[in-house]
Amino acid sequence: MKPVLLDLFCGAGGAGMGYHRAGFEVVGVDIAHQRNYPFEFWQMDVMEWLPRAAWDRAAAIHASPPCQRHSRMGGCRPGLREEYPDLIGAMREFLINTGLPYVIENVTGAPLKDPIKLCGTMFGYELYRHRLFESNVDLTVPPHPRHVKPVSAAGHWEPGTVMSVAGNIAPISLAREVMDIDWCNRAELVQAIPPYYTEFIGKQLRRVC
Repeated sequence: MKPVLLDLFCGAGGAGMGYHRAGFEVVGVDIAHQRNYPFEFWQMDVMEWLPRAAWDRAAAIHASPPCQRHSRMGGCRPGLREEYPDLIGAMREFLINTGLPYVIENVTGAPLKDPIKLCGTMFGYELYRHRLFESNVDLTVPPHPRHVKPVSAAGHWEPGTVMSVAGNIAPISLAREVMDIDWCNRAELVQAIPPYYTEFIGKQLRRVC
């Protein structure tokens, strides 16, 4: 029987797919309905917590709290960051109290504790997409190749540049290729975590699950 991983703030399932490939049974939870989520899905507010039955099933937890407060876009005008919630501290406290192996994912600049940083180039993809991962399990990090190619402007990819998977991405076929995601629509893809990130992490979690 596969161990169960709870995928909190799951979105359309980029992170969940990676854990699935690493050998977990994945259960997603999100406040919004995620019609394209490829695994068992519960629609509810993560910050109101889940029924005890969910924790009784779980062997590990991944959480991707909203990142807008910590993203570069959050600083585009005064006061914008404060309009978004900062859920990382409360989520960390809750995850620690479960006693389970956990991972918290967020953007560069988020207040994670001793995180590792992953990038698409570490896995052989032409994708400059840095994401941070905090865990109570020691995680290794692949070598990070230098970014030698220019990156395209969001929504304006040109041959010879690395696609920026942001904004009104086009061509979406290339975005799906570099993200290794073929089930998401454009809006979901922009917010997703490449599955190869969490497959890499999930294989390390399996050593303790």
